[in-house]
Amino acid sequence: MTNVATAPTKANVRATYLAAEDLKLAASLLYQAYHDDPVFLEIFNGEKEDYEQRLRASIREELGAFWHAKQPMVGLYLGEAMVGVACLNGPDDGFGSERFWHWRLKMLLSAGYFSTKQMIEKEEIILSAVPLEKFHMLSFIAIHPLHQHYGFGHYLMAAVSTVLEEHPDSEGVAVYATSEKYREFFKDVDYQFIREINVGNVSGALMVHYREQKTREQTKNQG
Repeated sequence: MTNVATAPTKANVRATYLAAEDLKLAASLLYQAYHDDPVFLEIFNGEKEDYEQRLRASIREELGAFWHAKQPMVGLYLGEAMVGVACLNGPDDGFGSERFWHWRLKMLLSAGYFSTKQMIEKEEIILSAVPLEKFHMLSFIAIHPLHQHYGFGHYLMAAVSTVLEEHPDSEGVAVYATSEKYREFFKDVDYQFIREINVGNVSGALMVHYREQKTREQTKNQG
């Protein structure tokens, strides 16, 4: 994938798959984006002093797992600067409790048994509610704080749609939104609300972007 989601008025905006040397910066962006996420605050116990350390370690191990499993990770660049990142699980592997054993081991060492168990349970709860058989899961998405509210999120989601187009066996992309502003954002880029899902004490919205959007709408109307 090269130069997707480029705006005519911002010709130096481009999206491309991450290289190994991009993972450290991507981890930093994701850490900033998910530092106050209610799910991670609960899983990693945000009141404890080592919360930030364990969250950083978890994100680092997650990106490592994505990289080794060759899952799609997209970076959004303004010139040479990374301003956004999105990480997806593909339709065939990398989901839920079936993650390979060395990811679990590293997570246990860095995040602890209870947090690792909750991470796995979180994935299982969300994935079991997705009304598709083969799909992508948008696991992480972030825009640099200094570049928010300028439309970069829409460019990044256009790149996510390109990933879906490159995998004809995938029926769509699912995401779990934990705040009202994220629900509105995903709704604005054609993600449909499916249901409320509780992960521990946190409630969020499962939303899906269907590959065949018009067909899906027609099916709903007929029903």
